[in-house]
Amino acid sequence: MSGPIVVVGAGQAGFQAAVSLRETGFAGPLTIVGDEPGLPYQRPPLSKAYLLASPDDPDTVTLRPQAFFERHTLKVVHDPAVAIDRPRSRVRLRSGRAIPYAHLVLAVGARARKLPVPGSDLDRVLTLRTRAEADVLRGLLREGIRVVVIGGGFIGMEVAAAARKAGAHAIVIETLDRVMARVVSPETSAHVEAVHADQGTAIVLGRSVTALHGVAGTVSEVELDDGRRIPADVVVVGIGVVPNTELAQCAGLEVGDGIVVDEQLLTADPRISAIGDCASYPSKHAGSRARLESVQNAVDHAHHVATRLTGAPSQAYAQVPWFWTHQFGMRIQTAGIGRADDLRVLHGDPTEGKFSVCRYQGDRLVAVESVNRTGDHIGARKVLAGAQHPTPHQVTQPGFTFKAFAAQTATAAR
Repeated sequence: MSGPIVVVGAGQAGFQAAVSLRETGFAGPLTIVGDEPGLPYQRPPLSKAYLLASPDDPDTVTLRPQAFFERHTLKVVHDPAVAIDRPRSRVRLRSGRAIPYAHLVLAVGARARKLPVPGSDLDRVLTLRTRAEADVLRGLLREGIRVVVIGGGFIGMEVAAAARKAGAHAIVIETLDRVMARVVSPETSAHVEAVHADQGTAIVLGRSVTALHGVAGTVSEVELDDGRRIPADVVVVGIGVVPNTELAQCAGLEVGDGIVVDEQLLTADPRISAIGDCASYPSKHAGSRARLESVQNAVDHAHHVATRLTGAPSQAYAQVPWFWTHQFGMRIQTAGIGRADDLRVLHGDPTEGKFSVCRYQGDRLVAVESVNRTGDHIGARKVLAGAQHPTPHQVTQPGFTFKAFAAQTATAAR
């Protein structure tokens, strides 16, 4: 392809799409359209180390300096896209300017879900999706402040850990019966809850928030469905995200839980791809459509589309999904996608703080969650990408490692 390519979205997926296009030989005009000021940056640190850093510390989240974009002729436009003119192959920006494209990559991401209760518009009720939001929260975190986190997913538990490290009081409110229930097994949830409890995080399970109350326009209490009122100086809402599908929908593209794409990450319009957090794609590993929110998903989607657009043969997208979170001394890494009815087999000893949960559908390994066992995680990614998987019995045998199994199966396949 030699015509201009426009990437809408300046997050991890959009940035990587532009970089991968240059790396795979695309030399034509390439524009990244963003809706935030500044250069593209990483989001994962925003709920972890970034919250504990001083504003005077070196910038560790910007993906590349300005010189990189100039050297690779990557144009970044800080002017949000407001419409796609498909008949004319143009993207219209808020300023009224229109940018032509031979191919359009939608990497528009997702936005934080708002808390739908009275008082959610009070001051110091925050979500955490952008650098600007993280800057606000970082400016509030200090010793003794009372932080209530609504939502016990990855973001919520990471924020709670950062708050405790800053000396703040932290309490997590989760509607389900365990933290991170949508993404990890009961065994991993129990370990996370125990570590947080040891570090002073209070966790309230099985309760929902019905209202937020304030004094002089600033939040002061969180009311639960059992009538309890929890004092709060800051409330952080981490109840998931909503994919940004409006631009695609207004252009007549199919959307559902995300922008609908095929196994090549193409929409029904062959001139438009969608990648990253906003894309709903057929996943071999989920066994259905999936919309995943991870750096791995964003980067691998971007590589795949860049390869396809530069003319290299491209098979259906089938990369193994993986996710991670750091909280206190825990490094939790998941490869694959688990289901609620999985058979779960422990590899290692949770009492030692180092173990993996191997999740099976029948005898088929579908996911491995590793707590402080990075070797298991790396090996499991290789195993899940291959055709041969260890049985539940094999992973319980003394001396079993995913690394060794992956090496043996690779040798046997030659």
